[in-house]
Amino acid sequence: CMTYGLKTFRAWRDGLLLLPVLVLAACGTGGGRSAPTEAAPMTISNPAESYRLEPGNRVRITVFNELNLSGDLTLDPAGNITMPLVGNIPASGLTARDLAKRVEEALIRASLMQTPNVSVEVQTFRPFYVLGEVRQPGEFPYISGMTVLSAVAKAGGYDYRALENDVILVRTIDGTQKEYTADERTPILPGDIVRVRERRF
Repeated sequence: CMTYGLKTFRAWRDGLLLLPVLVLAACGTGGGRSAPTEAAPMTISNPAESYRLEPGNRVRITVFNELNLSGDLTLDPAGNITMPLVGNIPASGLTARDLAKRVEEALIRASLMQTPNVSVEVQTFRPFYVLGEVRQPGEFPYISGMTVLSAVAKAGGYDYRALENDVILVRTIDGTQKEYTADERTPILPGDIVRVRERRF
């Protein structure tokens, strides 16, 4: 009986000694899937030029020398803009330059102008999202020139659990979401998701 009790005590003691090692190993794994290995691009195209419009976006149409045909317009749920004297013009999926050309064509078809000169400026973009270890996660309006740092600032800054300056950036490319590692200087685009990871203590 004494021999059996001694073996039991040793097994219990060895288990206690092993427990901190197991805890540290679990912490070291990060408790979840590993971060992506590819770094996010540090240069991006100008959103005002490459952005493709969608319902709800607001644009400023300027028809030179024609104030009555110029103004701020919002894409309706069907993706159209409605211009005075012209009517509905499909705009969803177009860039600002594409839409300017389409407006010029519509003005010519409506016999309003022979050689119109139109410019389009995007006023609102698709929102971006900040998730994870920030004080106020959620959806935020995009402004040209934003970086991961300004995105985190919009979300109230890091919380005490955050792994600062080391985030995951999720970007949709040709309809597919792709994950990157990013730091505070990384520029973001409309629709991006900034996910701030939890620091492992």
